[in-house]
Amino acid sequence: MSTRVDAVGDGAGRPLRDVVYSTLRGELMNGGIRFGERLTEPKLSARFGISRTPVREALTMLCSDGLLQREEFGFSPVRPSVPRIRDLYELRLTLELGGMTRVRVDPRITHDEALLRAEQRKWLALQADPPAQEPGFVVVDEEFHVTLLTAAGNTEMVRALVAVNSRIRHVRMYDFMINNRIETTISEHLGILDAVLAGDLTLAQQLLHTHIGDSLDVVLERISRAVAAMSVND
Repeated sequence: MSTRVDAVGDGAGRPLRDVVYSTLRGELMNGGIRFGERLTEPKLSARFGISRTPVREALTMLCSDGLLQREEFGFSPVRPSVPRIRDLYELRLTLELGGMTRVRVDPRITHDEALLRAEQRKWLALQADPPAQEPGFVVVDEEFHVTLLTAAGNTEMVRALVAVNSRIRHVRMYDFMINNRIETTISEHLGILDAVLAGDLTLAQQLLHTHIGDSLDVVLERISRAVAAMSVND
């Protein structure tokens, strides 16, 4: 497979590192790279027609995403663990619902309305001009959930959620690879915000539970496809 780029980037102003990163990320998430296949700097440098430095940077980013792991010689794809993914999603849901519960059961605690209003404006702007379908949207999605929990006032719960997010980010990217998932996510986020701002935390928890559950279903379905493709002749 040949995917050469010029010495500056792909013509769209992206650095070489980002070109290599996005290309390999797409192949890893769509089953284009098999389990057991070795990715090395020399081979990738030759493939893209560039020096090793941007290739090395891209490989490091993919390792940070959890999509690649270092081997004695080169890098190989990480095989997702469905039980671990389910456990981490359950922990994520427990934390996020717990933030609402602490406000709902303790009259002394209220959500930070200013923070939520600012988040609402952000998502209304995204609804008016939705971004392109792209796995990297997971970072924007994470920001919503962290902000929602932050507004409930428990910094330790927020810290725990950030840690969980970092461990499932590589699989949560699959949630934003199919049509309309970004638009659906935007709409659901705004519905959750509306319920919280209206003080209907029971409804907000129901909406949040469904939202995260639907995300898990999409992620697991996409992972199953990718794993099947990556396991051919494995």
